Amino acid sequence: MAEVIDELVKDNVHVKFLQIEAEDIVSLSEKFNIASVPTILFFKNEKEIDRLQGANAPELTKKVTHHASTFVAPVTNIGSDKKESLNEKLKRLINSSPNMLFMKGTPEQPRCGFSKQILQVLTGYKFGSFDILTDNEVRQGLKTYSNWPTFPQFYVNGELVGGVDIVKELSESGELQTMLAEAKVEDLNDRLHKLINSAPVLLVMKGSAQEPRCGFSRQMCQLLENYPSVKFSSFDILKDEEVRQGIKKYSNWPTFPQLYVNGELIGGLDIAKVN
Repeated sequence: MAEVIDELVKDNVHVKFLQIEAEDIVSLSEKFNIASVPTILFFKNEKEIDRLQGANAPELTKKVTHHASTFVAPVTNIGSDKKESLNEKLKRLINSSPNMLFMKGTPEQPRCGFSKQILQVLTGYKFGSFDILTDNEVRQGLKTYSNWPTFPQFYVNGELVGGVDIVKELSESGELQTMLAEAKVEDLNDRLHKLINSAPVLLVMKGSAQEPRCGFSRQMCQLLENYPSVKFSSFDILKDEEVRQGIKKYSNWPTFPQLYVNGELIGGLDIAKVN
């Protein structure tokens, strides 16, 4: 789980991850009804919105991806002793996520037809959002700041892309997909397809070809080494629980190692020995 969380931290820089030892802070465990370890709580705007009990890496990845993709920038109260100018506030909000949508309502509850339309276009991508109905100063100021009189407004890397019509046009031309390539929430099946086609001969195993982590994987590596002309790559399923569980269903093969040639499953150790 630690390795999975480390990767989630890297992929979701706008999300704050905190780890607390439940037994060390009993009062906190009681407050949030922690009955088992690990328990992962999800908060948005200081309110618990979801939780996950147990070390379920695929479900954790799914939940983090879902909630991170609908990140909503919080409305920050600036103290009177350190007044933030409106332009500074707008710049901070625009840059609070690599891809930022200023809209009426939230991704979960859009409050105008245009905001709802742009959300449909942006489905499948990670982006932050800000509800301009919650802050009239931001609502009016942003029109002048970006010289764009209507909402929604979509920004990429701090630069205004435009409203719903422009975002739709970019999507239809394919430019939006290129612009948001790094923000795409990749479907697990697409990811697995890319993986098994990443090399002419791929061994999905426990550990690496240099350091197998189970007897069957070690035997498979030794078997393949008997054929010097066969160059193979390997993928360590111990480093990615989502892939480990997903590829069992994808290929309808419940055990490891799994040997693929040109994207097609050959089988496990016993099949490889026969062939």
